[in-house]
Amino acid sequence: MNILLVEDDAPLAMGIQYALKKKGFNIQWGKTLQEARSLFDASVDLILLDVTLPDGSGYDFCKEVRNTCDVPVIFITALDDEANVVFGLDTGGDDYISKPIRLSELISRINALMRRRKRNPIGTGGCILSGSVAVEPLRCKVTVGGEEASLTAVEYKLLLLLLENREKVLNRNTIIEKLWDIDGNFVDYNTLNVYVKRLREKIEINGEKHIETVRGLGYVWRDIL
Repeated sequence: MNILLVEDDAPLAMGIQYALKKKGFNIQWGKTLQEARSLFDASVDLILLDVTLPDGSGYDFCKEVRNTCDVPVIFITALDDEANVVFGLDTGGDDYISKPIRLSELISRINALMRRRKRNPIGTGGCILSGSVAVEPLRCKVTVGGEEASLTAVEYKLLLLLLENREKVLNRNTIIEKLWDIDGNFVDYNTLNVYVKRLREKIEINGEKHIETVRGLGYVWRDIL
């Protein structure tokens, strides 16, 4: 499990890192919002987020995250009054732990949050992230680099199919079967090529190349981290 720790108090951050690594967690540490933004990607399973940071508020970073996905966020802060707790949860936080932190409590809360997460996995209602691409299945919404992308129904189904099988080669026949349209007509190879071309044009930005053609077989989605 990959955790992004955003905390400017170095001794505290190092203590949290040490304790969590002993429990088998992978930790990335950012001391500022700028560093947090550079470290946050689709591999992050949970964020531990301080509120008061040198270059801004953790609340703002939580809002940015919530604009694209629902990765769990636990606030860790000295601001423990009711107003700040309520504001943090209303901003999109999943939990709120006051300093000084009891590491055993922090680990218990992380484990409890991730158990709930497993019962409601990404893909059933959460956000699917890959590079600049974010998909919210329940809202049928796709954003690329923060901007909403306009996809046809077939393009959307193709995107979901590739993302759900990321790093796995899908042959053309399998893709065609999954893209059965409402009139009951199969999509042929030439039409599939057009759909792939159009989808690439809409979701591959800033040099990101997600959809790779595997000659003689089909296509594979590559994560850009």
